[in-house]
Amino acid sequence: MKNGMFGFAVVGTGGIVDRFLDALSRVAGAKAVAVFSRTAASGEAFAARHAGLSVYTDYDRMLADPAVDGVYIATPHFCHKEQTLRALRAGRHVLVEKSAALTAPDFADMRREADAAGRTLLEAMRPDFDPAYDTLRDALSRIGRIRRAALTFCQYSSRYDAFRCGEVKNAFDPAIGNSALLDIGVYPLHLCLSLFGMPEAIHARSVYLENGFEGAGALLLSYQKQGFSADISYSKVHNAVIPSAIEGEDGAFTIDKVTEPHEILFLPRGGEPIRLPISSEENNMRYEIEAFLAMTRGERSASPYLDLTENTLTLMDKACPYPAPHGR
Repeated sequence: MKNGMFGFAVVGTGGIVDRFLDALSRVAGAKAVAVFSRTAASGEAFAARHAGLSVYTDYDRMLADPAVDGVYIATPHFCHKEQTLRALRAGRHVLVEKSAALTAPDFADMRREADAAGRTLLEAMRPDFDPAYDTLRDALSRIGRIRRAALTFCQYSSRYDAFRCGEVKNAFDPAIGNSALLDIGVYPLHLCLSLFGMPEAIHARSVYLENGFEGAGALLLSYQKQGFSADISYSKVHNAVIPSAIEGEDGAFTIDKVTEPHEILFLPRGGEPIRLPISSEENNMRYEIEAFLAMTRGERSASPYLDLTENTLTLMDKACPYPAPHGR
């Protein structure tokens, strides 16, 4: 680090990277110093929007830049493992977008490499670090014994119109590991495990598009010992109109959006809705960046979050193995 400032290199130039840099601009002690892109044209266009970035089309050269302390990887899922391993072996910390890997065994390899390198590895999973969920955890006892959870994230993809017209973009290409479960369903599933732990059993149903791409799906998680079940629904081909909910014998909670909650309501049985006092931030990626930096400084452990990522991937491997069978 130069002058106590952590230097990030961003890997990828998609819209999520713009959002990451917006959040990073509000984090003390860190800044973006470089961007890696497959082509100079896309890298230079990205750098033109974000002043002060060195542009690289050679990944190893970027990792050798002494200004780079860590990387934020936001490329297609099938790239995550290789790019993470190379960064760790170069002595760089890694914050990798969800889903962190295609499979749980792949992520276990990444985790072992981070341990061997003595570097921080973390999945960029916003709900893990949003303080709104700390408020929810503290309030869960208000609804009594939990009997059902229904967590959903259904978001009509901006690239689905093109698919419907016959153009298959990366977002709907089954060859690059970008299924709806890996891309969208990971959020409510991961949140469920964060709140309630691993279930005794999981049952899955996927909706496949004409080209074999998994466009939507549903998971049923059994928490028999705790006395409830959890329904997980996700989609890249339609929007949800019903909020997520956690229902208990004495009331319920609703969550407007699992990835970035702006409103969590407590609905006591027989009473009026009460809004939980959460501080809503438009771009909650700031929290994961701050947590990641604290981990690189040894002030916070990454281990429980890595366990959550590995457990989530283990369930996803059971629900929708990669690669998914065509036409399933």
